[in-house]
Amino acid sequence: MKSPAQLSLKLRKQWNNSKKRELRLLGGAESWPVIESIGRPGPAAVANDLDAVRQHIQAWSQVKTGQVLWQEVNYRATAEPVKVPCYWQLNKPSDWIDACRDQTVLHEFKAMARLVSETDEQFHSLLVRRPSLWQQKPLDEVLQACSVAAELYPGFANGKPLRALSVAGIDTKFFERHAQLITRLLDQRFEEEISRIGLEAFLGAHYEGDHWVLLVDLDGNLLPFKRQRVSTADLASAVLPGSQLLIVENESCLHQLPHVIKNTLVILGAGFDLEWTSNPTLTKKRIAYWGDIDTWGLSCLALARQNLPTLQSLLMERRHFVEYQQHAVVEPVVAGTEIPVQLREAEQSLYSELLQSDAGRLEQEYLPFDVVKQAIDEWRDR
Repeated sequence: MKSPAQLSLKLRKQWNNSKKRELRLLGGAESWPVIESIGRPGPAAVANDLDAVRQHIQAWSQVKTGQVLWQEVNYRATAEPVKVPCYWQLNKPSDWIDACRDQTVLHEFKAMARLVSETDEQFHSLLVRRPSLWQQKPLDEVLQACSVAAELYPGFANGKPLRALSVAGIDTKFFERHAQLITRLLDQRFEEEISRIGLEAFLGAHYEGDHWVLLVDLDGNLLPFKRQRVSTADLASAVLPGSQLLIVENESCLHQLPHVIKNTLVILGAGFDLEWTSNPTLTKKRIAYWGDIDTWGLSCLALARQNLPTLQSLLMERRHFVEYQQHAVVEPVVAGTEIPVQLREAEQSLYSELLQSDAGRLEQEYLPFDVVKQAIDEWRDR
């Protein structure tokens, strides 16, 4: 048999279970009531420790939260049936919170209740499931972040830095303070797209902070290290060794690269942060770009071509998209419906096709190593 204190502890642990919390707070009437078993006193307890049984019954008789469900039970040690508590029934979320008997739980519940009542429904699940995103922030600013996330859309910044954006009355440091929260809120609207490509890229914002990319020496003798981290701010002015440069959209494609290519450096993970391609020393190199076959990848290619008009694309042709169509997935939000003018005719045609496709995203990682190696070898030998 369990005491009120023991079941309160159990209910507090349930509060910390994100799935249970979301179901009970957002699941509606079908999630209630919640019934917890108290357990009946055993015959031995009644026969040998009747005082403990009386104290147990007394403790449950004083519980006013929810409903304590009682049953009359016959015991050999008693002349008459004994009415004992068997179940604790909680009928609504406030019963659950009261039953937890914990000020921290109560504080979190009140905060969630306000967030749910004052924000768009599409954010409710995240706010209830992931309180760590907002617990250490002023609640008014969390509400403001939700308002901001409800107004943003792809390309909203139009080249401005995040600190210069005017939306929902925010100050210049707002994105800096709440970048992770806003990213996760936008992910709710756009199916994780923002976490995939980055907040600045999604909004079309100018990068101001340090963005670190991976520089890989495929020659083996161009750098002191085989691999090293470099900021894109440094890339904007650095004189890179080697005569060839391969720009790869996603760092996760490192394992697909050939091990040795003479006079060649690779920069992985730049994404949309391509302003460094204006470095005038790059015009003296042979440069190729390899990105995802989707509207975002082609938009990155177009962005790089603004500074490097002779830039060649690798593995971003329609034939690759068709050949590996079985790996293509839905692109939940496109980079834009206007086709970038920097794309070449075949690339523009592919962009248009992707806009119409039900599965318009083929990620780099799904291309086989041999196919990648062959494409890079052909580029090297031209």
